Amino acid sequence: MLVKMPSLLYGTAWKELRTADLVEMAICAGFRGIDTACQPKHYHEAGVGEALVRLAVHGIKREELFIQTKFTPIGGHDPKRIPYDPTSPLETQVFDSFKRSQENLKTHYIDSLVLHSPLFPYENLVRVWGAMEEIYRTGGALQLGISNCYDLELLKKLYSNSVVKPTIVQNRFYHESDYDSELREWCDTHGIVYQSFWSLTANPHILNSDVIGKLSEKYTKTPAQIWYRYLSHRGIIPLIGSTSPHHIAQDLEIFTFELTHEEVKLITTLLE
Repeated sequence: MLVKMPSLLYGTAWKELRTADLVEMAICAGFRGIDTACQPKHYHEAGVGEALVRLAVHGIKREELFIQTKFTPIGGHDPKRIPYDPTSPLETQVFDSFKRSQENLKTHYIDSLVLHSPLFPYENLVRVWGAMEEIYRTGGALQLGISNCYDLELLKKLYSNSVVKPTIVQNRFYHESDYDSELREWCDTHGIVYQSFWSLTANPHILNSDVIGKLSEKYTKTPAQIWYRYLSHRGIIPLIGSTSPHHIAQDLEIFTFELTHEEVKLITTLLE
């Protein structure tokens, strides 16, 4: 089942003890999607749960929100803060991590459960994905995805071998991976949503380009707004981690204008 996903997701990495306040602010401003992870090294997942409690007081129900979290393999953790027993079988690690996410987020289901990064050898990836499929089958997660997967052949193999197909790929959107051009094209043909992170920080050369500058003047929008609007036109859902009310308002304003087909093509040349 493909779950309806907001066009923007509020990213909660590196926000630590500010997480609850910032998530509350973003959702009250108009965001309806939240990305987090059961990875204490970079995320304060319980802070998202605290924000959800506060939002309920504002009349914003859990069912109105898209919540996405991740299972992070051992290699992605601070060894002193792994939220599951690293000596347990891989399947148990997935189940225990997910249980912790349910407790942190104070919800019995997650709209999207993402594998934070592929595992090697491939057999380990299959085992972890199988555990995620079990969470899906029991209603704990409404869809599954994978992050930091830049190898199209690996993604094809996982897609072919899985029972519950990945419906999300979340990757860093940057020049070093050729902006995942082939991978994104394949995702488009298989109904897989592409989510981008580091969309701004990895692309100062694009934000500072003459093309973006001229469009910024034409539409009286910031370079970031032009870039985010371009991504939405391309069917890409960016993770946005703004921490100021002003920038959050600007992020939400990107749907007040549309780029022309020719302008989209022009920006696309910057990715080549």
